[in-house]
Amino acid sequence: MKVTITPTKLSGIICPPSSKSQSHRLIIAAALAEGQSRLHNISPSQDITATLRCMEALGAAAEGEIISGVRSIGGEADPLPRLDCGESGSTLRFLIPVALAVAGGGVFTGHGRLLERPMEPYENLFREKGIFYEATPTEITVKGALKPGNYPLPGNVSSQFITGLLYALPLLEGDSELILTTPLESAAYVDMTLEALAQFGVEIQPRSTGWHIPGHQRPRGRELTAEGDWSQAGFYYAAAGIGNSVTLTGMNPDSRQGDKIVEDYAARLNGSGEVTLDVSQCPDLAPALAAHAALRAGQTCHLVNAARLRMKESDRIDCVASELNRLGAQVETFPDSMTIYGVSQLHGGETDAHNDHRIAMMLAIAATRATGAVVIHGAESVNKSYPRFWEDYKMLGGKFSISP
Repeated sequence: MKVTITPTKLSGIICPPSSKSQSHRLIIAAALAEGQSRLHNISPSQDITATLRCMEALGAAAEGEIISGVRSIGGEADPLPRLDCGESGSTLRFLIPVALAVAGGGVFTGHGRLLERPMEPYENLFREKGIFYEATPTEITVKGALKPGNYPLPGNVSSQFITGLLYALPLLEGDSELILTTPLESAAYVDMTLEALAQFGVEIQPRSTGWHIPGHQRPRGRELTAEGDWSQAGFYYAAAGIGNSVTLTGMNPDSRQGDKIVEDYAARLNGSGEVTLDVSQCPDLAPALAAHAALRAGQTCHLVNAARLRMKESDRIDCVASELNRLGAQVETFPDSMTIYGVSQLHGGETDAHNDHRIAMMLAIAATRATGAVVIHGAESVNKSYPRFWEDYKMLGGKFSISP
């Protein structure tokens, strides 16, 4: 799908969709729980649909807001369940250990760049535990018994591996230790996992080097409401920062989402002078921050500790830079960072979303400060996390046309 934007200022009050990160976590807990759960305000993005689909493949049932948990835990399914994770890295990494605990394994498929994402922490850990792990270009197969014990994991890789084990290990028939072998990055995402598990009655005990996880635990059904998504809010902070009259509503000021730091980062970008922003704990904010920084005329911004951006839906370091530069921005790339030299306006042009929802939204926001039309190829990629983005953009006064 191609969207052609006629640049105009946005204005109005906007409520972002529910937190994708929190929704994944609530759905998995509900699907593992004894009894039924009712989850409100779950936005039906492609990633969230993938998690629901995979939990149904493991034996849960979902109808509207009601999720009925998996009837039995443990044993080995024959044949192994097939889990289509779409393009959702969270779904894939969260559910590999869960499938081992629930069904003795599974066959995981995906689309786009999903199966190219690093999986070595699981591969190495499972090899030590005697669990079969095989990856091909089209699927990942895991099979075996996930047993109580010690589970060492590096903390400086994606926190999604830690989350997967935090969901799986309480289901086992004995206690386990999840041990960090390096300092923890993306701690806020782990905090969200621990909060979700606690809401469903699962006890995880912190230790100086990780967590003690008592076994014989299943989540208990709950009624909960997902909060607004701070990573999506980041695009509206960027919009406001580059001159649009956009006001956010419906956000939780006490949220554990790490992307809530966008409040502070946006305030720093709204000031003057050179700014350095560490995105190691909030990589999903980088495209929005880049759009904001690109239009700070005469000011320089460095987005640092960004190496993980290269393994997202696109190589977000190169793609953020190339697409903003097509519009007249000045972005320079490095192996794990970007330097953005602010300009006063953009000139418009043809761009590509690279099948990346956050690149598409970044370009739509940046277009509000262009002097000519901005064409975004692959604009349907917003469906991955924010299906109603273009409706909301139009509601705020955005002008665009859509063509195949």
